[in-house]
Amino acid sequence: MSSIVNSPSPVHEPTAPDRPNARRWLALPVVLAGTFMTILDFFIVNVAIPSAQADLHANAAEVQFVVAGYGLAYAAGLITGGRLGDLYGRRRLFAVGLVAFTLASAACGLAPTAVALVVFRAIQGASAALMFPQVLSILNVAYTGEDRPRAFMGLGMTIGLASVSGQVVGGLLIGANVFGLSWRSCFLINVPVGIAALAALRPLVPESRSDSARRLDLAGVAIVTPGLLLLLVPLVVGRQTGWPVWSWACLAASAVVLALFARHQVWLSGRGGTPLVAPVLFTERAFVTGLATVLVVYAGMASFFLVFALYLQEGLHYAALTSGLIFMPCGVSFFLVSMAAPKLTRRIGRRTLTAGAIVLGAAEIAMALLADGTPGRPNVALLSGLMFVAGAGMGAMGAPLLSQVLLGVDPSHAGSASGVLSTTQQLAGALGVAFIGIIFYGVLGGSGRYGHSFAASLSYTIALAALTALVTAPNRLWKKPALPSGA
Repeated sequence: MSSIVNSPSPVHEPTAPDRPNARRWLALPVVLAGTFMTILDFFIVNVAIPSAQADLHANAAEVQFVVAGYGLAYAAGLITGGRLGDLYGRRRLFAVGLVAFTLASAACGLAPTAVALVVFRAIQGASAALMFPQVLSILNVAYTGEDRPRAFMGLGMTIGLASVSGQVVGGLLIGANVFGLSWRSCFLINVPVGIAALAALRPLVPESRSDSARRLDLAGVAIVTPGLLLLLVPLVVGRQTGWPVWSWACLAASAVVLALFARHQVWLSGRGGTPLVAPVLFTERAFVTGLATVLVVYAGMASFFLVFALYLQEGLHYAALTSGLIFMPCGVSFFLVSMAAPKLTRRIGRRTLTAGAIVLGAAEIAMALLADGTPGRPNVALLSGLMFVAGAGMGAMGAPLLSQVLLGVDPSHAGSASGVLSTTQQLAGALGVAFIGIIFYGVLGGSGRYGHSFAASLSYTIALAALTALVTAPNRLWKKPALPSGA
């Protein structure tokens, strides 16, 4: 592996603009392939779980941690993963994460027991935490001017497509049952993709690292990792376990530990050290406002996908593949609008985000009315059409928002900022799923009225869409400079 991850002449902050433009764009599909795998594995496992549970004779707790273990390991390691890229090279850490993720995917596909699958899923998540922050950093450093928003457009498209295609890809793989692999193919599919990306990584992706980062803040790692786990574990498993006392104790303890982490970062920065999270990032209003917007937007997206999947499969009793096909228009429109996002932003600026939130909220209102007012199964074509509209709203927000958050971040802090941004996305998803789960199952009770429960839970995502529109509309909330041309 050393021949792949070591660069004979690593590039320090950034020399990418001097590289031929066409060659620089060849790096984009390589890093986005890694992104697609990490995001897809959040969603594809939901399709694989029923078959895996039957095959491995897994109990409910084991099934829960097959899903949760990946997300917890991923979210807890993102800040550390981002800073490691600053220190040791972003391409190098991406390669290490990619190798580990590919091997862990193979191990998941060959897992002999449910416990083994849980362990390998956690390793997958930790490997993804090494990869994903490097993607944000590489794009932020390697592409400048009008190239940067185009690169982030590709990232936003990839995240959206991976998010909505999990059910489609998983359903197709399990339905095809190639070589009798069933659910195992959902993990093994990562192996050839990982190998191909790894082969192309060194010749196509430039290396970069921070000139100011000197050593890893081990004390910070020791504080923030348990702090994030104390926060995320109860959010991920609290509802299913009935919110026991320990879950509330963990949430209270997380506030104390994360406050201690923040104080340590300020102290270390004041002494001239290299903290995991550079406190100077939070003096930039655009960065802080952007993180708050990411929290609202991604809480809404994650929770919407959850309750819609529950409504289709548990309420309407559609098979996984049929449900996936209903999701597909969302991915199509997300892709199309993401492609058009640079032109939209040149015309209306940050109001692209506002328009996206309004379109998404309108689609969710129509879905709520359709689900609650239709006895039996709603018209599939109408549901699919509304998913197309919802995907358009999400596409208008995705890429411009990620580009905005990192706009103006000093390249020496790219890894630190990317780790914080990625962690905020995961925290948003966990919060959104926890809150909407309470609403959905609270309204459902034992009534079996899934349409009514789905409609009630959408009141939460509609409120988040309205809040997003409110926050992004007034320009005064955002610090200049404005989004670059083409963002």
